[in-house]
Amino acid sequence: MAGTTGGVTVAIVDDHPVVIEGIQTWLSEEPRISVVHTGESADVAPGIADVLILDLNLHGHLVIGAITTLAAAGQRVIAFSQFTEQRIVLESLEAGACGFVAKNEGRAHLVNAVLAAADDRPYVTPTAAGVLVGDRDASKPQLSAQERSALLWWFQSMSKASVARRMGVSVHTVDVYIRRARVKYAQVGRTAPTKADMLARAIEDGLIAPDEITGYESAAR
Repeated sequence: MAGTTGGVTVAIVDDHPVVIEGIQTWLSEEPRISVVHTGESADVAPGIADVLILDLNLHGHLVIGAITTLAAAGQRVIAFSQFTEQRIVLESLEAGACGFVAKNEGRAHLVNAVLAAADDRPYVTPTAAGVLVGDRDASKPQLSAQERSALLWWFQSMSKASVARRMGVSVHTVDVYIRRARVKYAQVGRTAPTKADMLARAIEDGLIAPDEITGYESAAR
């Protein structure tokens, strides 16, 4: 589990103090979780906590774009919102959120989502499940270009260090891309715990063609 002492650190971003106080009360009942930051702005440094609970509507504006930025930098984000329209839930998950929790789903779902995110495990709430079941494309997760590139080169028997050099990013970021792809598959009920499982899923969905999985020349040559 994430956290330097075995516990999970959490940051809360919401523009209503009463909501922040309520979340803090909920989380305080779970000894494995500690809140280390609260605020009203999504402009926070990635890594501020193991898990960031982010209200999607801050000061009258949707901040789904902030999920993309934070997730790309390795921050685990849980989208927390009173808005549960299909578009908003799907866009949040596709942007890289580890999970979506509606504000009316209560303490247990939020705590479970936090603990699952910290362990890089998927957790699908009833709200998210309903949206995914109703989405005709839900069985085929939407991978970002970066996630697809990381998977393609990884599948070509490259080490993650080699993939990182090819992409011009850190090994940690490559891990983030692969982890996000794995979580997206698990969110639609198609778990892929191993590299071979991930490859099979990607080929099944046409995300990667079999002839793309070929040998490669070292970038060092």
